[in-house]
Amino acid sequence: MSGIVIAGAGQAGCHAAASLREAGYAGPVTLVGEEPYGPYQRPPLSKAYLAGKTDAAGLALRADAFFSEHAIALRLGTRVSAIDRAGRAVVLGDGERLPYDHLVLALGARNRPLPVPGAELAGIRQLRGLADADALKEALSGAARVAVVGAGFIGLEFAAVAAARGLDVAVVEAASRPMARAVSAETGEFFRAAHESAGIRFLFGAGVAAFEGRDGRVSALRLADGSALPADLVVVGIGVLPNAELAAEAGLAVGDGIRVDAMLATDDPAVSAIGDGARFPSPFAAGLSADGTVRIESVQNAIDQGRCLAARLTGRPAAYTALPWFWSDQGRHKLQIAGLGGPNDASVIRGSGEAFSVFRFREGVLRAVESVNQAGDHMIARRLIAAGTPLSPEQAADPSLDLKALVLRPR
Repeated sequence: MSGIVIAGAGQAGCHAAASLREAGYAGPVTLVGEEPYGPYQRPPLSKAYLAGKTDAAGLALRADAFFSEHAIALRLGTRVSAIDRAGRAVVLGDGERLPYDHLVLALGARNRPLPVPGAELAGIRQLRGLADADALKEALSGAARVAVVGAGFIGLEFAAVAAARGLDVAVVEAASRPMARAVSAETGEFFRAAHESAGIRFLFGAGVAAFEGRDGRVSALRLADGSALPADLVVVGIGVLPNAELAAEAGLAVGDGIRVDAMLATDDPAVSAIGDGARFPSPFAAGLSADGTVRIESVQNAIDQGRCLAARLTGRPAAYTALPWFWSDQGRHKLQIAGLGGPNDASVIRGSGEAFSVFRFREGVLRAVESVNQAGDHMIARRLIAAGTPLSPEQAADPSLDLKALVLRPR
């Protein structure tokens, strides 16, 4: 018996392996990871880890003993370089072949590069893995002026950490507001003001034309309008690209990720894909894509897809229908999102000041809720959206409406 090989030892791959054992799978399980250390949490890298509030040991998804106790073979510091679908085997970077009965592609995503002149200068960094975070920690200790390219979650989380250290921080963003692709204008405006009150400067509608340097190290960003922004440390956070090349080379269907069906299976019944690199049909993606598919980069999605796949591979198949949810800690503010918002959603705000939620409606149906410092709203929103509980914009706007009672009401 060849067992199950999981390519990718991140959150999705690790949880798939653990879930297989929890579901009673007794065959061989092999987890292949490029990095030299065991599976760990990535979200704290841009927050608690950089701020010194947790260490590398605190990032571990499982204790080292877990893998040996559950007979999960770890193959670290290597990668799957090719898939032999006909021979049911993968080829590792050193040429070794690993046979499989089923292959799970949990390949994740990589940072999108910024291909402009000077991008090779020292002092220009991205943040994706533990090695990136360690390098940034060291760079922060000697930095004075920090520039962040991209006002997404990672960029803003890092900017908040840098500003808390007393550094001069500027964020360059091509869009007109922070997190423009991820949140409503109302939530974006709150975080803009919050970050500005912490001393962070924003340059919206700005692009980077080049990086300039002295003695091989970055000294400034040359913006598209010709102006210069001095910086001795730059963090580029302009999104990610799914790692779908391995699947494409093996002849599997790809397109902004590895294409899978509702059961997370590729067009090869012996190969599945999960996590940041998988594009799948979702009942919560209505109105967001022409074919109803979505690719989600979140811890929740990685964990839930690992569990769903393990259930299928152990004889309990079910479509993947988990509600997407996300969070981002930026300075002293917590943003939690339930569901999937779209660019044309209508917004209804409940609450005020530094504690509020934005209820987002698409075609009159509640599709997402963004909660700022409102953990209770977030938990209720997850239940409302997952259950498809009817809620009109007028009801959401009524502060006297007890949302918790609405959730508990028999249907």
